[in-house]
Amino acid sequence: MPGPGPHMLYTLSTGQALMSISNGRFGPHHCLVYAINAFFGPDIGSFSEWLTSVFGLGHSVGYTMESLVHHPFYYVIILGLPLSWFYSWVSRVLLHRRLLDSVSGVPLSRRQCFLLVSAGSLSHFFLDHLFEENGQSSMYKWILSTGWWSGRAPITPDTVAVISFLSFCLIGGFTYINRCVWIISL
Repeated sequence: MPGPGPHMLYTLSTGQALMSISNGRFGPHHCLVYAINAFFGPDIGSFSEWLTSVFGLGHSVGYTMESLVHHPFYYVIILGLPLSWFYSWVSRVLLHRRLLDSVSGVPLSRRQCFLLVSAGSLSHFFLDHLFEENGQSSMYKWILSTGWWSGRAPITPDTVAVISFLSFCLIGGFTYINRCVWIISL
């Protein structure tokens, strides 16, 4: 399974491509919601598992969340509606504060957000399955033959901080570029 970087780069580049060929019907709001759901969406369970283990809240709570949500369809069934309401509200706030541009000047609807959550989930698992190869990749064989990981893969707080910082920079850069393009076009 690829790390967060490939998920973010794949979905932002796909979103940029859709923005360029859709004549404004797929805008920065769409791209941002799509990318966030493909990047962090289904892996929110893994993050909650790590978070509960760090704060001593019990491994079983995080593991249950991870097993429920890390699925292409269960993610949408369980979290699709609440996230679509949240993203619709965020879209309205970003548009009102002029942080992102919308060609139509209208924020994303809940239906659009729900479809973007679904598309992000499917894109996430598309990329996961591209790299999984049924355990036949050279890295998986190396791990299985050497026993490099005992139990779950180690996740250190430093790694989480670096990946979080880089992801915020990528999303912030995307927002800055799209905002600057909008300001220049005035």
